[in-house]
Amino acid sequence: MNIPRVAPDGRSVAFIAGLMSDFGSVGGDVFTVPLAGGEPHNVTPRFAGSFNGLAWQGKHLIASALVGSEHAVLTIDPVKRSTRTLWSGAVGAAGSRQGRFVFSADGAVAASVHEDFARAPRIVAGRLPQLAAITRDNDAFAPQVRASSVEWTNDGFRMQGWLLAPLAIEAGKKYPMVVQVHGGPASAASPRFVSNGEQANPLLRDLARKGYYVFLPNPRGSFGQGVAFSSANKRDFGGGDWRDILAGIDAAAKTAPVDTDRLGLMGHSYGGFMTMWGITHSQRFKAAVAGAGIANWISYYGQNGIDQWMIPFFGASAYDDPAVYRAASPIESIKAARTPTLLYVGERDVETPAVQSMEFWHGLRAMGTPTALVIYEGEGHAIRKPEHQRDQRARTVGWFERYLK
Repeated sequence: MNIPRVAPDGRSVAFIAGLMSDFGSVGGDVFTVPLAGGEPHNVTPRFAGSFNGLAWQGKHLIASALVGSEHAVLTIDPVKRSTRTLWSGAVGAAGSRQGRFVFSADGAVAASVHEDFARAPRIVAGRLPQLAAITRDNDAFAPQVRASSVEWTNDGFRMQGWLLAPLAIEAGKKYPMVVQVHGGPASAASPRFVSNGEQANPLLRDLARKGYYVFLPNPRGSFGQGVAFSSANKRDFGGGDWRDILAGIDAAAKTAPVDTDRLGLMGHSYGGFMTMWGITHSQRFKAAVAGAGIANWISYYGQNGIDQWMIPFFGASAYDDPAVYRAASPIESIKAARTPTLLYVGERDVETPAVQSMEFWHGLRAMGTPTALVIYEGEGHAIRKPEHQRDQRARTVGWFERYLK
């Protein structure tokens, strides 16, 4: 549950509820419950998106949501359990720690910080449904990639992802593609500016400059397609979500001159786990980079400092149902690993401890699979020191250059 909001009359509370894995990464349906207590009621049942911001507007609610490839602002009638879209756009949006937009007291005016793959962050504001940029400080920053939305279906689900392309494409030439799986698992890849400097996704810029396509899929378990979709990876890590990624790769390759014999795979955190899983369950990838991954969910359960998130996803503890944890552990299928894999992790990572990467590195070496392991001194789950960020980026690009070119 997240973002509780007390109604103006003081009688009820609205909140967002869903399967969420990280503080600050919000997505779900909107519920109301009497302030005095009682049974919560879902006022947005079967909504095909993930709400991530909420405010009262008289007897109605105004909310933000990720709906497929777009962020949207909607009004909600909690009595009729209906929604109406006021504004939407294919942008990344940030408003405050409590949501993606900030609303005036009457809900008529909204403000947010928007960005996309080609345009740097700018503050937008206006009387809904009209939003316009009110800052121009970043207008001079030039785009570094070309982006397009890719949609596909698999196992009855509809999915969406983003395909980033180099700025210059030669006719008749095929290009390698790197698949980047997002973390979370409850999260989504959405438009983020790719800059010319050291901030804002420089790894994606460097890969594009070297002539790589980069595919950012949103498989089941991601936000943006509704609660049933974001909950569809429960007790199935590496199952349906992995099949969705493979189907997405095929869909992306149909829209661009991608050489499917030169595929790379990378990710951090849950994306690092999916990279480890991918190379032990597929021979499609010629190179991989796994950041802060999870090799063994059984040992991980007793090593990490955030195990509260696990039971809602696995259904039980590793001590009560070890089979489901083993079934999702890449180390159990390490003998199938043939893909050259670079591993990196922070020395003091509490969320995905370094020993998980060490265990996977040891298994790859035992299989004779080319591998390298980098443990960044003093770093936690995110690599934050500029010198370490530059080193990690150079190693990643160099790894793909070595095995995909």
